[in-house]
Amino acid sequence: MENIAMAITTAFCESAKREFLSGTHLPTHTYKLALLKPTMTGTYGAGTTSYTSTTGDEVANGNGYTTGGATLTGLAYSLVSGTASMDWSDVTWASSSISAVGGIIYNDSASGKPALATFSFGGTITSTNGAFTVQIPSGGAGGLIKLS
Repeated sequence: MENIAMAITTAFCESAKREFLSGTHLPTHTYKLALLKPTMTGTYGAGTTSYTSTTGDEVANGNGYTTGGATLTGLAYSLVSGTASMDWSDVTWASSSISAVGGIIYNDSASGKPALATFSFGGTITSTNGAFTVQIPSGGAGGLIKLS
């Protein structure tokens, strides 16, 4: 049995909330999604502060995946019933062989590569010589990154 539930949770990182208010995260910055491997040893969730904490837990470079993850595109903001959220287009690693249990969204432009959010896939997801797609939760009240 995999011990995933205790290692990664879906969360908007606590440090990112403060960083949004202080202007650390800007629309012109580059945001990335890095994938975490099934054999990770760290714990990721609301207390995660930086992509740099994933050392050794990120999916290995190769087989269609590049260390550091994929650049997120299509940034959109929304405000629904008093809740502000941000969303990006889904991410696909084409022609890849990847196994991952979750990911971390981080700001690649800011000093220290601060984390915005972590999320669990609920188990190991694998692609074998095919597309590995991560569907970013849509904006609004159900979005991954939201302030209310």
